[in-house]
Amino acid sequence: MQDHPEQSSEWDIDSRYPSYFRALVCFTAASTLVNGANWSAPWGDLSKSLPLGAALLLLCYLGIAFLVSSRATEEQEAPLQRRLSFIDATLIGVAIALTNFSLLPTLLLVTMVQFNALAVGGGKRWFEHNTGLLLGVGVGYMIHKPALMVNVDLSISAASLIGVFTYFCAYVFYTHKQVAKLRAENQALAAKQHVHKMRTYTLSKYLPQRLWRAVTNGKENKLVTERKLLTVFFSDIKDFSQLTEELEADTFTELLNGYLSEMARIAGQYGGTIDKFIGDAVMVVFGDDESKGPKSDALRCAAMALAMRQRVREMQQEWVSKGITRTLEVRMGINTGYCTVGIFGTVNYKSYTVMGTHVNLAARLEGAADPGEILISHETWSLIQHSVMCRDRGLVNLKGVSTPVKVYQITDLRKNLSGQGTYLEEHAQGFSMHVDLEKIRNYDREKVLRSLEKAVDRVKRKVM
Repeated sequence: MQDHPEQSSEWDIDSRYPSYFRALVCFTAASTLVNGANWSAPWGDLSKSLPLGAALLLLCYLGIAFLVSSRATEEQEAPLQRRLSFIDATLIGVAIALTNFSLLPTLLLVTMVQFNALAVGGGKRWFEHNTGLLLGVGVGYMIHKPALMVNVDLSISAASLIGVFTYFCAYVFYTHKQVAKLRAENQALAAKQHVHKMRTYTLSKYLPQRLWRAVTNGKENKLVTERKLLTVFFSDIKDFSQLTEELEADTFTELLNGYLSEMARIAGQYGGTIDKFIGDAVMVVFGDDESKGPKSDALRCAAMALAMRQRVREMQQEWVSKGITRTLEVRMGINTGYCTVGIFGTVNYKSYTVMGTHVNLAARLEGAADPGEILISHETWSLIQHSVMCRDRGLVNLKGVSTPVKVYQITDLRKNLSGQGTYLEEHAQGFSMHVDLEKIRNYDREKVLRSLEKAVDRVKRKVM
């Protein structure tokens, strides 16, 4: 609200400048006419009455023009000043004719017309002003046929010289002020651009990258609802609701913001798009923004989940040092499938998000996972099995899903397990084996060996 008076004041000042220059031109022409009048002649003589009458007309016109300009609106100002400038040039042409084309005043007044025309409007305005000047000379010639002779009377030239000198000094001052104003406006604009750039960067943290780029480039209308093959990730902290009741607000806020910041950093590192935060829950999508293929999307999602799990284990030590004794474990779910991507919502509130059965399945897998566990669907497993070691969890009944779902548990990337020799996995038609040597206890060792020997014996006796 405070900006409007300042803008109105600046416009009022700028709109007065043409009136100031018009006053200088009219006073110069009027002074030249007064000095050029034949004062020794009687009042009825045209050599005296015409110049004085024209000078009086110029002064009256000056007052009328100022009054009309002061009442014009911002939209009316430009066309009004254009018409008044044409009248200015016409009146100057009349004054030149009535001063008998005195050499120096004529040159100075014509120079003022040329300079003003080129300064305010370029070639087109120059043609208009000179047309008005010639029209005025013609009218003045019809009223008073001047004696075509060179007149260098200093009393006539002095008024023109003073007027022109004042005119150019005023114009230089005006130009300097305009340049200073433009420089200040450019600096203010640069500062505003910097502020808007920082705000845009901040806003990018709250929007999916695809949506943010579309909005900043003015292409949000091109975002249409479509079906895409995506890998969807969900995670949350187990028993986080109980933790909110145990911690003070400041400690809780610091913990949650620190956790979400780290999860967002890791998601960005692996090329995931954060769809939303729901309390402590995180939803990340792979394949919507700059997808490198379903297999790459699923593999990057699995690697991200492992990195998140490792970072949470590191953060647990940091939380303990801050007095949080409860062990915080994260559970995760991943699924791959065709989802609906687009902008959903009302006229006043919209959200760019991912919806569909496969999104719900990823959320159900996360809800069925144990603390520290990463569960994936068969569709995701089929894309990453050659790079990620997974344990077959068999068919699992998930809440809200009518039929059992084939589920796998991510152990680690194969490249991380290859040198340890503690995990064995083999698959064939009718055969699946997972052996984690680190988790086999001594009292189960004999049981495991008997099971393996029994399986080997039955396979050997099987008639192929």
